[in-house]
Amino acid sequence: MAGTDDVAYLATLVSENKRALIENALKYRTRYLTIALEGLTNSHNASAVMRSCDIFGVQDLHIIESEQAFRSLNTVAKGASKWVSAQRHGSTKECISQLKKDGYRIVATTPHERGYTLSELPINQKTALFFGTEITGLSDEVLEQADDFVTIPMFGFTESFNISVSAAICLYDLITRLHASDISWQLTDAQKETLQREWLQRILHITK
Repeated sequence: MAGTDDVAYLATLVSENKRALIENALKYRTRYLTIALEGLTNSHNASAVMRSCDIFGVQDLHIIESEQAFRSLNTVAKGASKWVSAQRHGSTKECISQLKKDGYRIVATTPHERGYTLSELPINQKTALFFGTEITGLSDEVLEQADDFVTIPMFGFTESFNISVSAAICLYDLITRLHASDISWQLTDAQKETLQREWLQRILHITK
């Protein structure tokens, strides 16, 4: 109906509590940092990563669906699919090409002799963190195209974290450092308005 795409009007249709939640989430939302998942085989893990993206304010989750389509599991994602933008790609090449075009530095999260430890990874440029599967890791294509490498220090016998745990640890560290920096990591006013409209439409079950 006429006027339903006006943000101010839509906001009057939801409770004051929901308006406050949206305003607070927008204040901390970012596209300065993003996550990309390659070799997706486990929707449970991918859904957990999506949940962490929402919790830490990362708006975009890039999913490479070359072998298996992603389907969010709400019991794991806890509704995060409503708030996080899942960007789907048919190939690793397509995903990397798009991210580089958008100004992202490609960072492979894998043990590597040239890599940074997580706490040392520079955050002075838009960053896309790539995660592979626990079994095979990231593809050679990602490793060859990566601008940097990062690893999480580990001190036990087990060689790797669960992918969703790795993503949560990385997001906590990088988001904490971004919030304490003078980097302009927040969304623009135009991006906030667009996202606010999308969220309100989902809350109100308005489809286009």
